[in-house]
Amino acid sequence: MKRGKNYIDSKKLIDKTKAYDSADALALAVETAKSKFDETIELHCKLGVDPRHADQQVRGVCVLPHGTGRTVRVLVIAKGDKADQAKAAGADFVGAEDMIQKIQQENWFGFDVIVTTPDMMGLVGRMGKILGPKGLMPNPKSGTVTMDVTKAINDIKAGKVEYRVDKQSIVHVPIGKKSFGTEKLLENFNTVMEALVKAKPAAAKGQYFKSVYVAATMGPSVKVNYKMN
Repeated sequence: MKRGKNYIDSKKLIDKTKAYDSADALALAVETAKSKFDETIELHCKLGVDPRHADQQVRGVCVLPHGTGRTVRVLVIAKGDKADQAKAAGADFVGAEDMIQKIQQENWFGFDVIVTTPDMMGLVGRMGKILGPKGLMPNPKSGTVTMDVTKAINDIKAGKVEYRVDKQSIVHVPIGKKSFGTEKLLENFNTVMEALVKAKPAAAKGQYFKSVYVAATMGPSVKVNYKMN
């Protein structure tokens, strides 16, 4: 894969044989984010779990103290009082059958997250084949199927992120933007790592954090020396 000059120059700043402490690693990730746009800083953790087993799934949510730096558009599928609450809480789009029809017929995806109430899941569930592959299907575990739509919207707008181990046992989580600076990124980083520690399955044996890296969107990865307390 051919890499650009910025990437090659950035890579020279990183000692690939070394694992950096988290603050230094994040400072390097910020320094190597050389694009003109405000790059996202991402966290990548390879975990000592086998996601093929149901008792070794790692999935959950946490609210980053400094948010993600991106504006999240929230669609709420609800009726009556819950629809009114959603509008009052600042949902970007609120509706029921009309919104479902818009997605199905117009292939509309002008939102980033769907929140729905349990009574509407029968309707929303019919869109599983459309929403599932895009990672947009609401789920009680991620707090997006709930009667408390106000809290769900507030959490999402405040910077809630979802983490989920993939088939390669890796968790990928955005922890902020280059413009945040090292201090805020470090607080977000620690919040996610603490959540991952708490989410460790009882069935997971041996070393839990196999490797931890941080990287800017267009930058090289920086290895983090992270030890569980």
